[in-house]
Amino acid sequence: MSGWFAAAHAALVDFVALGGWVVALLLAISVIAGAAVLWKLWDLAMLRVGPHPALAAALADWQAGQRTAAAARLASGRSALDRLAARAMAAGAPETLRPRLQAETEAHAARAEAGLRLLDAIVQTAPLLGLFGTVLGMIEAFQTLQAGGSSVDPSQLAGGIWVALLTTAMGLGIAMPVSLFLSWTESRIAREAQGAALMVEVLCGPALPETPETASRPLVAVQG
Repeated sequence: MSGWFAAAHAALVDFVALGGWVVALLLAISVIAGAAVLWKLWDLAMLRVGPHPALAAALADWQAGQRTAAAARLASGRSALDRLAARAMAAGAPETLRPRLQAETEAHAARAEAGLRLLDAIVQTAPLLGLFGTVLGMIEAFQTLQAGGSSVDPSQLAGGIWVALLTTAMGLGIAMPVSLFLSWTESRIAREAQGAALMVEVLCGPALPETPETASRPLVAVQG
């Protein structure tokens, strides 16, 4: 095991030395990106963001007038939306409960979005950093070409160019999978928000259009 670790460490040192400090920084970003993706997967699992079959069945029962059966379906609910719907059903889900439900579902959505800014920053920064490393490498390669004059070795110039392009490849290699994961996560959270909005509408009824009278009326929060 120690021999394998020493060989891997030596290969990593040689790789960083080949690409310079930009490659080292991109490797660090890749580690951060991997950790952020794993943490976000765990976070979504803990928040139970995803399909809610029990909640969907309970809302169908509620619409059909079977309120006891609807509440029973959510008795052992583990997701935040299941627990929120159960509390609303226990209170009878009056119209005055709508502001409270909307506030709590928005807070749930905001909690689910934690960490997305970091992933978006990685998606935006990694390709730019890779391109920056390539530009620096190309500058160095053409400086070598200028210094060598007519006696420059084309193989040395080609070697400098492919090393320079290495950073762009690394930046894209980091950004593409993180971008796919970010898109998947955002679509999952968007579906969660749509489900929460549907839950509020089913329990409290369709929102009334705002009029000058209702706009000036204070909201009443139901404690529960």
